[in-house]
Amino acid sequence: MNIIQEFDTIAAISTPLGTGGVGVIRISGEKSFEITDKIFTGKITPKMICHGWIKNGEKKIDEVVVLPFKNPNSYTGEDVIEIQCHGGLNVVRNILELVLKTGARMAERGEFTKRAFLNRKLDLSQAEAVADLIHSKTQNFAIQSAKNLSGVLSVKVNEIKKDIFETLSKIVAGIDFPEDVKEPEYEDLIKDFELQIGKIDNILTGAKSSNIMRQGIKIAIVGKPNVGKSSLFNTLLSLDRAIVTEIAGTTRDVLTETLDLGIPVTLIDTAGIREDENIDKVEEIGIEYSKQAAKEADLVIFMYDITCGLKEADKLILDFIKNKKHIIIANKCDLVSQRPENTICISAKSEIGIEELKEKIKGIILEFSPEDMEFVTNNRQQDCLEKARESLIQAYEAAKVKELQDLISIDVKQALLCLDEITGEVITDDILNNIFENFCIGK
Repeated sequence: MNIIQEFDTIAAISTPLGTGGVGVIRISGEKSFEITDKIFTGKITPKMICHGWIKNGEKKIDEVVVLPFKNPNSYTGEDVIEIQCHGGLNVVRNILELVLKTGARMAERGEFTKRAFLNRKLDLSQAEAVADLIHSKTQNFAIQSAKNLSGVLSVKVNEIKKDIFETLSKIVAGIDFPEDVKEPEYEDLIKDFELQIGKIDNILTGAKSSNIMRQGIKIAIVGKPNVGKSSLFNTLLSLDRAIVTEIAGTTRDVLTETLDLGIPVTLIDTAGIREDENIDKVEEIGIEYSKQAAKEADLVIFMYDITCGLKEADKLILDFIKNKKHIIIANKCDLVSQRPENTICISAKSEIGIEELKEKIKGIILEFSPEDMEFVTNNRQQDCLEKARESLIQAYEAAKVKELQDLISIDVKQALLCLDEITGEVITDDILNNIFENFCIGK
């Protein structure tokens, strides 16, 4: 994008395409009011909801509501117009085409939020939170993303930057004005660096949980053929996704569906695992897929038929997953009177014990991603924090051997630059473009 494009007037549809109650066309830039005035029959008054028709010459397109926002009091920090029309696909497209023909150009991916960042309405971590909020797959991740949008992560990062800047100021003052200011004691520098590294570590502690909340976990259901894996799969999903029959080996391939249990869960139904010379080539491949799914899963649900007991073939499967985090469940418990210990007893068919199983799964999920997280971080932010930490470690080690403080200051400055990348005070065009290319058009 060239410098002229950075400040011209852009437009896009900001609501999903398709049939709906309302569609929104957003316009941002210095010509927003001028363009709208040419196609809108009502009077545009800032801070007022305006009603009228969008017209192409004498041809009426739709009756609309126009929301005008004067700079800098808008999402992008520029003059912004939002046209709310009826949500039909052709209606919003016709209005957008008219806006483009009247003087705007089509917005690029994430360009509205990019302008909000460039105009200092949001810092970069808040801009990234917008994308997370839009693409959140679970209620919990949406809540965490909203925290970042409100600036929680920015506050934490800025606190660390303030501490590092104060340390750097003491070092620089001692170097530049040796006659007036004494260099800080190395013991004091060591304490400063330990404190700063500790604060970064506190944020990075939640990195794994952040990634899991964003990407989710995989749960594989494994066991012998005909123990009820597909029935459980369907019950947990509350839909008939997998074929269920009394014939052993019905499931030949790996089936996956997404389930919201606080974080995104990819639930995997696998082919029954058995050792038999009479199985055909297709089932043999399915069994290999099942073993691979169990290896790659974050959690394995092992199921056996309680009416048959725990047989040698079941024990072989248990031995295969012994090093994985797993839950043992016995199916068809409605057909027996005695229940084993340390096992969740269910009936996938009658849905007995399903809530207990869900609670057990949720408890394990909390180990992956606790509910009381202050905020989430993404891979880019984590990389910046890691680099800042490395620079502070180098400064810390240098202070321990009483290295020249002007050399120590180089690592301290580098740590600050790395943290500046998180909020966007220092950022390259390539990184910036990469971030906003992941947005949808219209946001």
